[in-house]
Amino acid sequence: MHGSVRNGAASWSAQRPLADELELVVVDRPGFPPGPLTERVDFEEHAAWLAARLEPGDHLCGHSYGGVVSLFAAAQSEELASLSVVEPPAFGIAAGRPAADAFAARLRALWSDGPREPRAFLAAFYGEVAGRDVQLPDPLPAELEQGARVLMVERGPWEARPPLDELAAAPFPKLVVSGGWSPAFDAVCDVLEERLAAQRRVLPGAGHNPQLLGAPFNDVLRAFVLGTRV
Repeated sequence: MHGSVRNGAASWSAQRPLADELELVVVDRPGFPPGPLTERVDFEEHAAWLAARLEPGDHLCGHSYGGVVSLFAAAQSEELASLSVVEPPAFGIAAGRPAADAFAARLRALWSDGPREPRAFLAAFYGEVAGRDVQLPDPLPAELEQGARVLMVERGPWEARPPLDELAAAPFPKLVVSGGWSPAFDAVCDVLEERLAAQRRVLPGAGHNPQLLGAPFNDVLRAFVLGTRV
C-alpha cells in the first residue's frame, strides 16, 4: 500500500524482484493515477476500502500515509498473515514527544497556510518529509501533478489514532521499518515497536523511503514474510 504523491507502481518499483518468490499485489488508492482525481482523501475511508480487498493469508505492507491506512485496515482483518509498516506519519500516537509534536505542527501549518499551487506545495512537502534531495521537474508531469493535488486534500495523518490495543492482540506478527533520518518518524516507530511488540529495523540511506534501497529492504521484508526473524 503506497503513501502520498506516487501511486503503487512508482512507490514499490524496487520491490519487483520479490515477485521471483512471492505474489506481489500492488494497489492504487482512490484518487491516484491511473484513476481519476478525488476531492478528499481520508485514511479511515481508505482503510475500509483496503480491508474489503484483503484476503486471508495476505501479508500487508504499507508505506507512509499507506502505512497509516494499513494500521487501520489490519485491525479489520484478523486473518492477515503479517503487517509491515514503513515510516507511517501517525504522529498523534507519539504526542508529547517533542520531535513528533514539532514535526506535526509544521505539517499542519503547511496544509493550512502553505502554497496552493501544486508544484510549490509539493516542493514544500518534500522539503519536510523526503529526507533526501528531490528535484521536481517544471512543469510537473501529469501523474505527478495529480499526486500533488491528491496530497493537498489529504486528511492530516497526525489526526490518526489507530487501534493499537486491537492490533497488539491480533495474532499476526508485525514489522516496523524506519529510515533513521528523522527523530519524529523514529518516535512514531518507537511507539509502534513497543505497543505492538513489533520487530523493528532501521534502514538508512533513502530518507523517508527505505523501500527505494531495493535489496536491503527486500531482504528484510522477505525474511519477515517467510517467517525468519529479521
